[in-house]
Amino acid sequence: MKSRAWRKLHAEEAKRFDQVYELMGKHRELDFDDAFGVLQSGLSPQEFLERKAHTQKKGQVRQARVAVPGEAIDEYVQGLIQQQAELSVVLGERTLTDVLKSVEPVAFTFDRGGRIEKLQVVLISKRQTWEKLSPSFERDPKLSQNPLAVVRQPESRPVSDPRLFLPHAGKMLKLALRNGLALTQRLRAAGPFDLLLGEDNQELFLPLHAIVQWELAA
Repeated sequence: MKSRAWRKLHAEEAKRFDQVYELMGKHRELDFDDAFGVLQSGLSPQEFLERKAHTQKKGQVRQARVAVPGEAIDEYVQGLIQQQAELSVVLGERTLTDVLKSVEPVAFTFDRGGRIEKLQVVLISKRQTWEKLSPSFERDPKLSQNPLAVVRQPESRPVSDPRLFLPHAGKMLKLALRNGLALTQRLRAAGPFDLLLGEDNQELFLPLHAIVQWELAA
């Protein structure tokens, strides 16, 4: 069938194709599928591409959490529970001394503090470790008073993909945390949601959501 005849029989579909190619001509960043998606969604090209990138990153974070084993982190946390170790629990604006009783997917339960959502936690360590190491940590006074909030959507946080840490096991990392803490510690293990830092018997449990920025130490 000749093109002219097809366009006459399928006028609406031909019009959509014309619109798609017109969009691609005006917006070089769009491929055919993207341009078609823009027409279907009613969004602007920029809005569509932002939503597409957000959806892709959400899927990547989900895949990353499945791909990274969590045994090392889980073993450490369960050890704290079994030992009934006295812990320093660093939250946004304060530090608690407590004993960990149990762990849920989204919360910790402590002996005195009760149930605390994991998103509130910046760092956990044994009390004696925290008292020894914390004086050496730098602090941003503004963030110490007004910590950065944790975004609920993992894909929108500064750090959410644990796979980035896997090649650096055993290396020294510099990390800036949402409450202004800045520390340089050895990476012991990375899990789906958390890192384990420090030296033997001086471990620091650090959730990914608490990290604002990180890099390898020089």
